[in-house]
Amino acid sequence: MEKYRRDRANDPNAGVPLAVIRVESAQDVQTVVRFAAEHSLPIITRGAGSSLSGGSTAIDGCLVLSTERMTAIEVDPRTRTAVVQPGAMNADVKAAAAAHDLWYPPDPSSFEFCSIGGNLATNAGGLCCVKYGVTTDYVLGVDVVTADGELVELGGPRLKDVAGLPLTKLFVGSEGTLGIITRGVLRLIPAQRPAATLVATFAQLADACQTVQDITRGMRPSMLEFMDQVCINAVEDETAMELDRSAAAMLIIQSDEPGTHAGAEIDQIRIICEKNSATEVYATDDADEGEAFVQARRIAIPSVERKGAVLLEDVGVPIPQLGDLVLGIDAIARNRDVTVAVMAHAGDGNTHPLIVFDPADAEQLERAELAYGEIMDLAIELGGTITGEHGVGRLKQPWLKDYLSPQALALNQKIKDALDPQGILNPGVVFN
Repeated sequence: MEKYRRDRANDPNAGVPLAVIRVESAQDVQTVVRFAAEHSLPIITRGAGSSLSGGSTAIDGCLVLSTERMTAIEVDPRTRTAVVQPGAMNADVKAAAAAHDLWYPPDPSSFEFCSIGGNLATNAGGLCCVKYGVTTDYVLGVDVVTADGELVELGGPRLKDVAGLPLTKLFVGSEGTLGIITRGVLRLIPAQRPAATLVATFAQLADACQTVQDITRGMRPSMLEFMDQVCINAVEDETAMELDRSAAAMLIIQSDEPGTHAGAEIDQIRIICEKNSATEVYATDDADEGEAFVQARRIAIPSVERKGAVLLEDVGVPIPQLGDLVLGIDAIARNRDVTVAVMAHAGDGNTHPLIVFDPADAEQLERAELAYGEIMDLAIELGGTITGEHGVGRLKQPWLKDYLSPQALALNQKIKDALDPQGILNPGVVFN
C-alpha cells in the first residue's frame, strides 16, 4: 500500500491506510462508501495521485478509494460531448476527442499523467485557461456517490440547463469532500487552430509583468505563460535549448486566431514586448518549434523539483497586481534566504511559486515554511487567492480562514455538514 500513501505533494506526515480499494464501477464506489459509513471509516479518494496540494494524502486507518481502473471514455461527436470515468487520463480524453476532430481544452501541465477525476475535484486549469477557461467551463454533468452511498446523476449532455440548483458546479472543485464523482459529461469544442508563438525575455521582472498587463488589456491570446530566472535555468539544465540564463523573466505567448489574424496578433504583442524593454523577442509559426517552447514551460515544475525538495504554491491575483506579487515573492525569497522559482499562467494571474530547500537542513526548512506562509499572506493582501487551480488540499488548509470571510467559511462548513454529516469524505482536506 506504500504507493497509495502520498500524492505528488509528498506530505511527510502521510498516514497508513487500513485498506486500498481499486474500484471498477459506480456500484463498487457505493459499496465502499456504505461500508465506510456503517463503520465510521474515513475515505480518501485518489485518482492518479498527481495532486500538488496533498488532496489525496492518506491518513492513518483510512480507506483509500482508487479510481485508477475506471478509465472508460465515450465520445459523441453529434452532441460534442465525452462521457468519461474519473480514472481516465486528461491526455487520453484529448486523444479520444481528437479522433473526431474535437478538442478538450483544459490542459494542466501534468495533462499526460493527471486523471479527469482529479481535474474535476480541483477544478483544474492549465496553459490555455487565459482564453478557453477552466475545467468547470467544460463540465455539463456528473454522477456522484454521496456520503450515504446514494448514486445521484446531475446534469447531462445539454448546453443549457437551469432546472434546480446548479449542483454540478458545487461538486466540481469540492476536492472529494462532498461526494465521489464516478462519471463526467464533458463539453468538447472544434479542434484548436494552429498557433503562432512568440517568446520574449526581459532583464527586469517588472517589465515582464507590465507586458502581461498591457497584452491582456486589449487582447486574449490562447496562451500567456511566465517563467522567472530560476525556472529558466532549471529548464535549460534539462533541455539545453539555449534559453537566456541571464534573463530575469521569459514570456511564452501563443495566438490561435484564424488565418492571418494570428500573425497580426503576434505582431501587436511583439510591439508591446519591445515597448516594455524586452531584451529579445522571437516569433515563429512553425508548429514544432512553438511546441518545443510550450514543452519547456510544461516541464518547469519537474525541472525545479530536481534541485531539491519543494513547497509548491498556487496563489493568484488580479492581473493589475501580478507585478506586486512577483516582486513581493522575490523580496520574500531574499529576506528568508531561500530559493523561490516562479512560473505562472500569467494571462489569468495564477502563479506557481516553488520554494526549494534541503529537507535535511532544519533551519532551511523552517525558513522555507515561513516564506510559504508569507507568500500566501501577500496574495491575500493583494486581493488574490491562496489557490487558483490546485485546490486547498491539506497544505493550504490553515490559510483558508484568512482568505474566506467568517460568513463564507461558515457557509462552506454548513454545506459540508449537510452532505457529509459523519465527516468521512476526505477529512482534513479543505475543512478541519
